[in-house]
Amino acid sequence: MKNQRISWCALAATALLSACQTAPVEPPTSPEVVGEFRKGSGYLNGYLDRKALPDSLALVPPPPAPGSARQAADLEAHRQTRAWRDTPRWALATQDVNLKFPEAARVFSCALDIPISQEATPHLNMLLRRTLIDAGLATYKAKDHYARKRPFAQLGETTCSAKEEASLAKDGSYPSGHAALGWAWGLILTGVAPDKADALLQRAHAFGDSRMVCGVHWQSDLESGRIVGAATVARLQADPVFQAQAQLAKAEIDAARAKGLKSDRHDCAAEAAALKR
Repeated sequence: MKNQRISWCALAATALLSACQTAPVEPPTSPEVVGEFRKGSGYLNGYLDRKALPDSLALVPPPPAPGSARQAADLEAHRQTRAWRDTPRWALATQDVNLKFPEAARVFSCALDIPISQEATPHLNMLLRRTLIDAGLATYKAKDHYARKRPFAQLGETTCSAKEEASLAKDGSYPSGHAALGWAWGLILTGVAPDKADALLQRAHAFGDSRMVCGVHWQSDLESGRIVGAATVARLQADPVFQAQAQLAKAEIDAARAKGLKSDRHDCAAEAAALKR
C-alpha cells in the first residue's frame, strides 16, 4: 500500500509538472510582437493562416447577373441612398471608412458603452485589430474572381471618400470587405458581451451599410460580405490564441464595468440619431 501511495504521488507530481510546462502563454497585446501584415501598412497579422481562411468563392453565389431582378434591386437600393448625401448618416459613413487604429477601435465604443483602446482594454483592442485582417482577407478569393465594378465607378459618381476612389475602382466590389469585417466584429463582441448583443449587431450591420451609403458597394455586396464574416468567426472558434484573447477581453469588459467606466466618445447621441435614418 505504501509503494502504491508513493506511485500515485509520483504520478500527480509528473502531471503537475507537465501542466506547468504546457500552460498557455498569454496572447500578446503589443503590435510590435504581433507584427504587421504588410510592413508600414499599420494592419497587424491575423490569427488565422491564409490556408485556414474561409473559401469565399465557395461560400457566396455569383453576383447578380446583368438585367436580373437582383441587379435591379441593387440599383434601386443605391439610388435611394443617394438622398443621404451630406446628412448625419453620410457623415457617419465617412467616419466608418477608417480602418486604422486607434480610431477604428472606437466604432463599437458607444454600443458596448466602455472605452476601447490599447491603453484601457489591450486584449479587446488586439482582438479587433487581428480579426480585421482575417475577415478582410477572407473576401478576396471571390472578390478577385468576380472583379465586380463598384457603383460609383459604374455610374460615374463620387463617394464619401474621394481619396480612396482611385484604388477602389481597381478593387472588386463583391463581396464587401467592410461588411465582412463589421459583421465579424459584431459577432465576436456579442461573444464577450452578450448582454449588449442587440446594440452591437445593429452597429455591425450599420457599419456594412455605410459602404452602400458611401456609394462604394451594392446591397448584394454587403449581404455576401456578412456571410464571409460569419464564416470567419466560425473558423476562429477553433483557434486557441483567439479564444484565449477573447476570454481576456471579456475580463477587461467586466473590469471596466465594475469600475463604472463608460464610453469615452462624446458623440454617442449623434451616432444613435444618425443610425435611425
